[in-house]
Amino acid sequence: MSACCRRVAFAAATPPSHHIPQRLSSSVNYLHANHPQFWERSGAGAVVLRSRRWVNEAAVRPLGGEQEDEAKQSSHPPRCCSFDRDAVAAAADTRSGEGGVDRRVEVMVAAATTVVLGVGNRVLYKLALVPLKHYPFFLAQLATFGYVIVYFSILYLRYQSGKVTDEMLSLPKSPLIAVGFLEALAAASGMAAGAILSGAAIPILSQSFLVWQLILSYTFLGRRYRYNQLFGCFLVAVGVIVTVASGSGTGSLMEAGIFWSILMIISFFLQAADTVLKETIFLDAAQRLKGGTVDLFVINSYGSAYQAVFICLLLPFLSNLWGIPFSQLPNYLKDGAACFLNVGTMSNRCNGAPLLPLLFVIVNMGFNISLLHLLKISSAVVSCLASTLSVPISVYMFTLPLPYLGIASSLPPGFVGGGIILIVGMLIYIWTPSSNSSSKPSLAS
Repeated sequence: MSACCRRVAFAAATPPSHHIPQRLSSSVNYLHANHPQFWERSGAGAVVLRSRRWVNEAAVRPLGGEQEDEAKQSSHPPRCCSFDRDAVAAAADTRSGEGGVDRRVEVMVAAATTVVLGVGNRVLYKLALVPLKHYPFFLAQLATFGYVIVYFSILYLRYQSGKVTDEMLSLPKSPLIAVGFLEALAAASGMAAGAILSGAAIPILSQSFLVWQLILSYTFLGRRYRYNQLFGCFLVAVGVIVTVASGSGTGSLMEAGIFWSILMIISFFLQAADTVLKETIFLDAAQRLKGGTVDLFVINSYGSAYQAVFICLLLPFLSNLWGIPFSQLPNYLKDGAACFLNVGTMSNRCNGAPLLPLLFVIVNMGFNISLLHLLKISSAVVSCLASTLSVPISVYMFTLPLPYLGIASSLPPGFVGGGIILIVGMLIYIWTPSSNSSSKPSLAS
């Protein structure tokens, strides 16, 4: 726009003596033509074009007779070097629309990646427990403490490459301490309730996670959801319950007692609070970094480190939940490591190790990273929906002839019906009414 707003078309018969003088202003910005001070009238018939960069003045004097006719034929509407405000506005709208489409595509791709990794995470966890069937607690602690080393190694490399800055590392750590605390409590309460509840009850109770997400994001993030989004979330939860629980016997929720069901719901509440807190951290970091975004591995590394600290404090309690006396825990972890590496006397009893456990560890780490990335670019509810969608797909995967699992399981009677309900719920959630077509895409709301 360096030459913009430097001339105004006048009548062709304007004498040379009235050539337009040009004076350079002190500012390099131009004032948009819609500004109320852009056009001013000075005196009788004098039009003054005022710009912060160029100031052009010309006295347009009345013309008569043939000169006026020639002026009408040769004159054109005033333009600033072909600066078309309508065209620029249209282009701006196009760019805004394209940005919304790009944003939606990015969220869709991230959600699809999260679903795929979520399915792989569930399937590989089942496969990893084939060689480690006597050492599930070892696998859980490997995921907790091993990830701290891996995440901080990646964080160090990203810091050396300049992708992680000192400003990111100087962000307040108290929210990350709260993240670690919530994750540790969620793991402890989930393990305690999961050891008592039946396998069919847990997927049903897990749908409270989506309800907690909606309530907490409404309360603490000020999110407002349309009716179609709320109804879509409801259908997704119903679809998962119908898909997973249709093949189980009735009364499974009450067989273990109401206390353990409530404890499992509390565990999912803590997980939902952890997710909403992470979203709050991303929003707060964007303000502190003046529009920038904090790197994922800053959140993952410090959150995992603080979680490991609280898990250490809870180890006596957690080991007893798994039926391992705390005094015998060192020997248990030693035998678990030997089975994981498939060495020594464990080599004959841990077929599939270390390949299957390593595959689970890698995919589980990728799933956690993709879930946090989806949370960063969208919302806690969207990440929850993506994770929920992986449940029925995993149920179907277990009906395939997978290695090490023996005879494949059969599909629950309500699998097809529940899957249809779930898909309809997802479509209703992402549907944007025409009246809100100009608003932010619902996937990223």
